[in-house]
Amino acid sequence: MAGTTFCEASELYNILNQYTRLSRLAEFNFLCLIDARAKGQYNASHIITARNAKWDSKGKLIMPVGVEVESMRYIVVYDSSTSSLQGSAEAIECAEALTKSSHYPVQILKGGYQRFSALYPFFRTQKILYTIKELESLRPYPVELLPGQLYMGNYKQAINPHVLKDLKLSALVNVSEDSCHMFEKGNHTILHINVSDSVEADLYSSFERICVFIASRLNTGSAVLIFSSHGISRCSAAAMAFLLHHLKYTLGASRLGACPAM
Repeated sequence: MAGTTFCEASELYNILNQYTRLSRLAEFNFLCLIDARAKGQYNASHIITARNAKWDSKGKLIMPVGVEVESMRYIVVYDSSTSSLQGSAEAIECAEALTKSSHYPVQILKGGYQRFSALYPFFRTQKILYTIKELESLRPYPVELLPGQLYMGNYKQAINPHVLKDLKLSALVNVSEDSCHMFEKGNHTILHINVSDSVEADLYSSFERICVFIASRLNTGSAVLIFSSHGISRCSAAAMAFLLHHLKYTLGASRLGACPAM
């Protein structure tokens, strides 16, 4: 048995937004998200791609159709508001049943649906079935480095008004040669570090400027997005510099935050 562990809301947010060329939610063995609440609650609203837990007449969990639990990289279970791994909450009972077949620990969403939907209301849905094409076409949000404060993404995400609105982003760090003329009429504060995507580019000399800008924005309660053309090397380096210098993260911790599996 793999056991159970907590999954913070920000962790599930980042899992839902992992991608390579397409959203990883389209991969059959990537994520199994189980809603352990009553069917009526599930039908009213649930987290995107979640399946409602079903039990047989003997109280045994019926495994979701088409899901190979033993091969799933992530299995996350949630109910309304569980915040303890002890007791007999729906999420705990469901998770314990899944651990018998899972290779990885089964994660229980801390705070349940109530907390997650309050933080990320744009991930609520009534949709139950998805085609592979629909999953592939899902547009990921930026990676969340500091919950509700600091994000990392690419140029397309930075110019998407829905992303800016949903994440309440008011400050952006553009670490690329691309200009953001569309922001000139908006209410966003922008720091543009004009640097090319090459090994010869000098990003190091701009680290202090980047860190001071981000820190000043966070101190005023603003949410900040660091982005580059593809959201990989340059913005990752800038994010790591901030986490290392201003927040005193270790190198390992900053790499985990700024270099997620995409």
